[in-house]
Formats: sequence, structure tokens, C-alpha cells
Amino acid sequence: MLIKRRTFLQTGTLASASLLLPRFLKAMESPGSGIAGNKVLVVLQLSGGNDGLNTIIPYRNDLYYAARPRLGITRDQSLRLTDEAGIHLALPFFKTLYDEGNLAILNSVGYPNPDRSHFRSMDIWQSASKSDEYLHTGWLGRWLDAQCKTCDHPTQVLELDDVLSLSMKGAERNGIAVKDPARLYQASRNDLYSDLLKGHEQEHASHTADYLYKTLASTLSSADYIFKNSKQNATNYSYPATELGKNLKTVASLIYSEINTQVYYVSVGSFDTHVAQDQRQKKLFEEINEAVQAFVADLKKNNRFKDVLLVSFSEFGRRVAQNASGGTDHGTANNMFFISGGLQQKGMLNALPDLANLQEGDLVHQVDFRQVYATILGKWLKTPASEILGSSYPMMNFL
Repeated sequence: MLIKRRTFLQTGTLASASLLLPRFLKAMESPGSGIAGNKVLVVLQLSGGNDGLNTIIPYRNDLYYAARPRLGITRDQSLRLTDEAGIHLALPFFKTLYDEGNLAILNSVGYPNPDRSHFRSMDIWQSASKSDEYLHTGWLGRWLDAQCKTCDHPTQVLELDDVLSLSMKGAERNGIAVKDPARLYQASRNDLYSDLLKGHEQEHASHTADYLYKTLASTLSSADYIFKNSKQNATNYSYPATELGKNLKTVASLIYSEINTQVYYVSVGSFDTHVAQDQRQKKLFEEINEAVQAFVADLKKNNRFKDVLLVSFSEFGRRVAQNASGGTDHGTANNMFFISGGLQQKGMLNALPDLANLQEGDLVHQVDFRQVYATILGKWLKTPASEILGSSYPMMNFL
């Protein structure tokens, strides 16, 4: 039976997923990430703008409490890291990682002329652009382009989500967005989709429709591959039943498989805490703490913790002063976490934010986030960073 293009465009779950998934490798062509020693990057996006000052608490700084008379966290309400700083009480496993030498913290990370819009600042972080520069590709997407100049079907980057973020989009290649490999696989079994492809063979499609059919064909052939890899060496470790817990469990299973994915991207939020920040941030930190604890324990059990680097970031921090609603408004610089058994520099990597030197009530960044990207690209993913970032940035020593 001939199925019209309009019918194709109106089909459900798999058609929607196919628009998000590029041409995909069936492929046992390259070694999988399951081989010990193969480096894997996991990016954890804290969406919405996490309040870094109430994450790493400068509990000996009177200026902090003067700006936050009700919202400031006291020393005995935090977990001690150093004589100057503690970490939020809802992140006890991060304290354990710190004590073990498996956590590095970088303070005051940002960029010149910061933007306080969620969308624009996230674009800047994901594309690695300047604040007055608009790019349509992401830093990991450009890395994928560099890795796959001769690849027909790249699988090196995978996002655990329904929608592909800008960071994963390249000029020639895109990463892969899939929430649930099993769900995609089950949807791909529907006979409707094979009928759609047969219909395409019987008519001359426009360029746009031809692209959609090819994308669907690629998705159908890919769904089985993704699913089988996610089940191949599926972890039996117990993870929390949260969204982040489930996503990190999928990541762990794929790390142990023969899939050639080197970069995984997950997100959690929203940290947009304008109102009643205390409880909202605490709840999100509890979710992160439990999921990361399970993930690290799983990696250690399988002797892969040295090969995996988990990096957290948020599009901006919050303003130094609390607002009138028990929260904080959009700010600028923030902290980043690096978790791995393969860190070369550990603990607090630089000084705490300078609360005596603010710009219009906001923190002044001390580290350009592109230095972090350059370090990850050059030292972890073994790629010339300047080719990806468009400029040279000094690398750091945590890797």
C-alpha cells in the first residue's frame, strides 16, 4: 500500500524520534567504550542556573552572610571541605569523593560580558561562543565533525533526552538523542514504518521528504543496535528510580558495551530558584547525590572509574544578594565539578569567589569556561582543542 508523505509526517513516536537521530552506525567498525582504558566523558548539565554560592559555601566570609541574612548557609549546616569552605549538606557523597581525591572543584567559571538570559547563556556554554557571537554548532558537535570526517554513521556522542541540545550539533554531523533505547526499539518494530519506506520507493519525493525518509530508515536500522548494546552488558547495580538515576544507569550499561560512544550528555533541573530556594535546591541535590553515588560505585565495581570523567556545569550562577522571595536571581560566574578516578589535580583548584570585588552585584569570572573545554578536549578526548574552539586557550592541570 502506498503511504503518502503527509501520513509519514503525521506519524507518532518513532517519526518524532527520527527527526532527532542522525544517520547512525550499525557498526562494529571501531572499538567500543567497553574496553578498559578507553576514555569516556559524561556531561551533567544543571539546567536553570544553580546557585554556586550555596553549593560551595564560603562560611568564613562575612560578606556572604551580609548579602544573604536569611539564605546564607552556616558552617554547621554544611559539610567541611577546607577551613574556608563547605559543601551543601545534601551532597554528602560529593564530600566523600573530595576526601578520597576523586573530586575537583573549580570556582568562578564564566566568560566576559555575561548574559543573564537562560537561553542565550546556555547557547554560549553549549556552543563555546563569545557573548557577542552566534554559532549554530556546539563544541561537542564540532568535536564529532572532527572525529567523523570519513564516518558515514557516527555514534560517538549520545544525549539521554528527547531533544538534542545545541552542544551536540555539528556542521556535518549531529549527536544522538534518545531517552529510552528499549522504547525506541519497541516503536521501531511497528510494521507501519517498513510500509512507509516501501511507499517511498514507489514515488519521487522532494528533497525535504527524501531526507525524512532516509532519516527514518537510519533510525529503524539503528534502534536495534542501540537497544542490543544497552542490554549487552547491562548493569545490575541498583540505581535510584529518579530520571537522573535511570539515565546514568543507561550510560553505565552502554559504557560496558561495545558501542563506540565516547561522550554522554545528561541534564537535571530546574535550578531557577527565584522563590523558596532552600527546599528546591536541596531536593535537586539529593537526586544528584544519590544518582552519582550509584554511578560511581558501579564504575568502581567494574574497574572503569579511572576511564570516566563526569563534568557538571550550569549556564550561570545566581546573584550574590538574596531577593525578597527567599531565593536568588540570575547571576554570572559559577563553580564546576570534575569527578573521576583519573584526576591529576584534586580538591579545590582555585580560590573561592571574591565577594569584595563584584560587578553590579555579580561575581566576576576568574576562569573562562573554554579553558575547561580545551583541557577536556586536549587531555581527555585527545583532540587539538583549537580546531574545535576556534582559538587557543591555556589548558589546566586537573587532567
